Amino acid sequence: MSASDEGNAAAAGYAPHPYVGGRTAVLRALAAWRMRWPGAPRVIVLTGNPGSGRSRLLTGFLMMCDPGYRKQLPLDDLDPATVPPDLPAPAVPSPAGRTAAQLSWLISDHFGLNADHTDDIFTELAAREEPVTIVVPDVDQAGPVRAANEPARLVQDVLKPLAATETVQLLADVPRELAAELAGALPRGQVQVIDLDEAEWADPKGLVLHAETALTPEAGAPELPWTTDPSARRALAEAIAARADGNRLTVQLAVQSLLMQPEGFDPADASLLPGSVGEALDLHARRLGADPQTLRLLLAPLAFAEGEGLPVQLWGALANAVAGRDMSQDLADGMLLAAPFIQPVEASPDDDGDEDETSDGHDAADEGGAGTGTEDGAGPGPDAGRTLLRLMHPGLAEEIRSALPDTRDAQTKIAMALLEAVPQQDWSKADPYIRDHLAAHTLDAGLLPQLLTDPGLFAHADPVTMRAAIEAVPLEQLGAPARTYLRTAPLLTRSQAPADLRAAFLESAFVEDGLAPYAEALHTLGFALPWRTLWSVPLVGVRAVTTGSLPPQGADGTTPDAAGGPDATTAAQAPVGTTARVPDGAAPGSGGPVPASGTTAPRPVAAFIVPEGTPGSRTVPRPDGDDSEGDGRALLVHDLLRPEYVDADPAQVQLPSEQAQAAAPFGLSRGADYLRVWARASQEVVAALLSDTPFTGADLSPDGVLVVATARGVTARQILATPPPATPTVPAQRTGTADSDASDGLEGDHS
Repeated sequence: MSASDEGNAAAAGYAPHPYVGGRTAVLRALAAWRMRWPGAPRVIVLTGNPGSGRSRLLTGFLMMCDPGYRKQLPLDDLDPATVPPDLPAPAVPSPAGRTAAQLSWLISDHFGLNADHTDDIFTELAAREEPVTIVVPDVDQAGPVRAANEPARLVQDVLKPLAATETVQLLADVPRELAAELAGALPRGQVQVIDLDEAEWADPKGLVLHAETALTPEAGAPELPWTTDPSARRALAEAIAARADGNRLTVQLAVQSLLMQPEGFDPADASLLPGSVGEALDLHARRLGADPQTLRLLLAPLAFAEGEGLPVQLWGALANAVAGRDMSQDLADGMLLAAPFIQPVEASPDDDGDEDETSDGHDAADEGGAGTGTEDGAGPGPDAGRTLLRLMHPGLAEEIRSALPDTRDAQTKIAMALLEAVPQQDWSKADPYIRDHLAAHTLDAGLLPQLLTDPGLFAHADPVTMRAAIEAVPLEQLGAPARTYLRTAPLLTRSQAPADLRAAFLESAFVEDGLAPYAEALHTLGFALPWRTLWSVPLVGVRAVTTGSLPPQGADGTTPDAAGGPDATTAAQAPVGTTARVPDGAAPGSGGPVPASGTTAPRPVAAFIVPEGTPGSRTVPRPDGDDSEGDGRALLVHDLLRPEYVDADPAQVQLPSEQAQAAAPFGLSRGADYLRVWARASQEVVAALLSDTPFTGADLSPDGVLVVATARGVTARQILATPPPATPTVPAQRTGTADSDASDGLEGDHS
């Protein structure tokens, strides 16, 4: 199959594909691949220069692969060798705006795989009895952050393993610089590279047809001598295609420029026709009497735009920044100048919010669009409903960026202008584009590490784009706050948490990492935080936790005898998984006896079950007569409200009474990796805590201090919500099914 087949198809009287308008040789190769024709490769790598028409070709081919869309196409008029068989539609996971991990889980969900890790996805695909067909378009558009080079990661982590899986029939649209790497990973005969810019796959007649169709009044062209006269139109189309040297983007830009501003164009003058994307820009500017550099400077902010596009209200400030002068008049006068190259788009809402996991695990809550950073965790993203601007093709953006003398300097100016546009440096008032994409611009400028010191930005920014940008920076260049964000980011993306809850997760993470000033700063920025993290200790092997109190000490430093009375139950005596009682005279909510005259108040503490030998711990005594091997348990006592251990006998720790529990304003529900604190009176959840590692213990004190143990350590959080008063003698009961069974351990779930 080669370009000569184009002529054979035309001679046979076959109609061109109504959307592609040619490409017979390539369509034949793709159809043979789809029907698994003997000798056809199992993997096809489609590549070419920017603007070569890869996306359009693939779209046209997929039209014929979709059973529903096939009915709308004149398949009987097309070359039969270009029409794939009527089979179920292939899987087409789009990498646009997604990370490699997101794409992997998208594939897993499509095929209903039972995978816990990304490597399991390829193992499960390899174990299938029936082969699967996967088409991956637009690899060059992968990733939420352009400068993070996600296309290369996607080829390495997803496409190469897919291509090596014998049960996978793969077609991928890959940039030329990555095509050889993907193809080189397979044995000869299993893979075919189709480079649309090579003579073997060229389509000069299709390119002429493309230009001729765009010039017709039926396609929206104004009535001009060279659009209404078929012979003149055909001659102009042939001249445009010849000058474009096979590049469909150049043809498209040339036609749009002529149709939008036909004055000053002479179809007989070939020098007015562009031979490249760059020439299309420059010729259009000169024909309108403008400086080509002015046009490029106007378009530069759009060439650097991230996400779906640049909000129109930011365009002027960024154009001024890149140009280093006031461009407001140029912008006002230059709309016709820039119009052929700009595409307005309405920001799309966040679809279903179920694919935002970006690197290290899969969760149904992590997979959705490209992560638009919603402020309420669901529904439309922050840009939804407003107009954004973008360049009409990525190849145009690449041309404008490459022609700038210093792209890093341009990005630096853009980043500084975006920072200046934040009102009073208050991220809650910043434009959503600035919040979500400033990190991407500073990454490209080489300035991201300097930006990563603002806890307010961490909380307000879209965690998907922020995480992708930070992961692109070498770890040794990151400061401590950025490393804390990076380890917390999977939890932020997994939970799809709104800004307030993101701030709460980060507040705890900063305390855990010894960055208390950053945690405290989050309490001053207007967030409605559900808790204040009191302390965190990095203990390994904690099996359970409970809250209680130490009896008050007398004025002489001794402990009153009432603390160890015959009716008291202590943390050391309580069996694992039970809640101990204190004497009936205990003060409600204190967990300890009423202080005697001349004594201090009971000291609230937390007790941890830890492995024997843990520094500061005391071994739990065995019952009399038990000489069996010990279970390795020991108890460690920590102050409940302050970051300090307590040198105390665990036998003195009194657990809350049933009376104190009933009077408590909050209840606790627990799952494997989540906790909910709810107000007893209203049954409303006032705090929700997720963990990236399973909980090994949790308890909630009557005064609302939540103590949680994971494999990472133990953390205490003071619940800040103020619930309505509850009736102490008849506590409200939860309705519905419990979140989980009571967990093993001394956590004392008091719900």
